[in-house]
Amino acid sequence: MIELKEHITASGEVLLYNGHPDLKMLDALALGEGDIWHSSLDQSFKNVFPEIIYQTVVYFWYANDFDALEKSVSWRINPNAFVIRKQVWDTFGGFDLDYENIQTSALDFGFNTLRYQGVIPLYIKGLFEGIIEEVNISTKDIYTFYIKNFKRSHSIYMLFRRGFYKFNDLHSFRYANRKFKFKEKTSVLKPRGLQPIQGTPKVSYIIPTMMRQEFTLNLLNDLEHQTYKPFEVIVVDATPEKSRDELLYNAHKYSFKVIFKWQTTKGSCRARNEAIDLCTGDYIVFGDDDIRIQPQFIENHIRLLQTYHAEACNGLDIRADHQQQDLNNLDEKLKSLGESRWKVGAAQSFSNANSCVSRRVVNLLVGNDINYDGGYGEDSDFGLSITKLGVTVLHNPFSVNLHLKPPVGGYRFWGQQAGIKGKKRKQQPWELDLPVKRIVPKPSPTIMYQLFKHFDDKQRKEYNIKYFIFYFTKAKLVDIPLRILKFPLRLLQFNKSIFYAKNLLALGKRTK
Repeated sequence: MIELKEHITASGEVLLYNGHPDLKMLDALALGEGDIWHSSLDQSFKNVFPEIIYQTVVYFWYANDFDALEKSVSWRINPNAFVIRKQVWDTFGGFDLDYENIQTSALDFGFNTLRYQGVIPLYIKGLFEGIIEEVNISTKDIYTFYIKNFKRSHSIYMLFRRGFYKFNDLHSFRYANRKFKFKEKTSVLKPRGLQPIQGTPKVSYIIPTMMRQEFTLNLLNDLEHQTYKPFEVIVVDATPEKSRDELLYNAHKYSFKVIFKWQTTKGSCRARNEAIDLCTGDYIVFGDDDIRIQPQFIENHIRLLQTYHAEACNGLDIRADHQQQDLNNLDEKLKSLGESRWKVGAAQSFSNANSCVSRRVVNLLVGNDINYDGGYGEDSDFGLSITKLGVTVLHNPFSVNLHLKPPVGGYRFWGQQAGIKGKKRKQQPWELDLPVKRIVPKPSPTIMYQLFKHFDDKQRKEYNIKYFIFYFTKAKLVDIPLRILKFPLRLLQFNKSIFYAKNLLALGKRTK
């Protein structure tokens, strides 16, 4: 068993540690969002266990460690030099000692508590000395990690990617598969009790909308009934002139400032950026037009951020069964979630339907990347871009929206043109000056653009391999012969997507 020393902060928080941290830093760190702190990225642990790519590919923000940051989310813990809240250590019972190497045990602990259990492990530059350590993860430990943490199919996939013909890999897979089983992650760190709002921070609320004026009015009504009202609401409406009813909007009906702006540009990213330019609040809440929110929605966003001393969070998005559902239905859905709802931790996705970000951070990003207009992925790009600044995006289970998802209206009206060929097709923003002709790119070029923008060559390679594996394995058995016949076309579509993605990449991020 690992023996940890104890340190009590000025606020009374009990911390456990191994190694020789700078104890003077711990008082401030304990007040923040983190639960585990280390300097492992300066101790040879940066991007260790690259085999995680065979499972996470590009679907886990923290698969790779971030560069040149003073602070960042990182699960790669050095077992000889880390600090942890005693409550966290006791909740999860410490490291899993089934591994050959305590280093793998620490990686297992960091990965699972981050990904599944609501814990925030943070790299902190200078907390520990940057002593170089030798990291040695055995092949047995790699397969044991996979068997314990993922479905068996992931271990098999890794075996084939690493080389099933290699004796060491095959032997290690059989060893782990025989000796260990999948480990359930049922324990979750309880959220901290939310503190009352300190001061009177101003909140700006942004609503981009298109051909959904009635839904927007319902959301404005929900905002009118907030326990902590927004200082201002900016509605950017792209409804075509012939389809809009300007009399429906009346800024004088509300107890807060409302700006209604008719959008003349195209795209939800441009709409949000136009709204950001009009915001004057300390925090900006991003919301879709087709959601309903509870009265404590804004209050709980601010209370969470202040309680955790954080600057960004992503709320809980609940999908409605149909567009007529209301807040009573949302209450029922939340009851059915039970205790599984209550997890904070570092967010692993981001939604512009329900998020709250400090104005300082939004200013650092300048705005949304308009290269995504007409496609998909703008939400993930915005959230991941915040994370790559060294700002932790929290998951917020206290601020919940009911997402109605009506079949008509919204900015996807433009994006739906992407699958059309011929003269009826309306050109998408990502096509730039090279309109799509006979070969319609798949997947969406904006998704491919995100892979080039945020992920490395190895991750893209695994994405490509899995994309075509799923192309065949997700099909019904009777459809596989047809898939084989269509494979050359799908390959052309895939390469066409890469072509457009690289064109966007050459332009770089754009906000106007």
